Amino acid sequence: MDEISTEGSATPASLAMLRDVLLVPCPVCGPRNSSDLVYKGESVTRPDPNHVDEVEWRTYLYMRKNTAGWLKETWYCRNGCQRYFSLDRNTITNEFRNSPLPIKKT
Repeated sequence: MDEISTEGSATPASLAMLRDVLLVPCPVCGPRNSSDLVYKGESVTRPDPNHVDEVEWRTYLYMRKNTAGWLKETWYCRNGCQRYFSLDRNTITNEFRNSPLPIKKT
């Protein structure tokens, strides 16, 4: 794989690498490359398994909206703080909104 050049003009391969980087705002670690995290999918509320029928339970387990636009997602920071967090991401532009700020470490 080509390295990103810091001198001269960028190569097509280095531009492709930059285009594919998604910085995800972890609330503890700050912005992290998406390769440092695990995408866990659309955030959904878990129903009480004692008070739902099989259809509702299957819907919770397997059905997602797969919205084109703003979606609340769950991520896991595997190479940093090792915590789960949720945030809003536009699935078309990969823009994040209302992202939590990193916790100040004292």
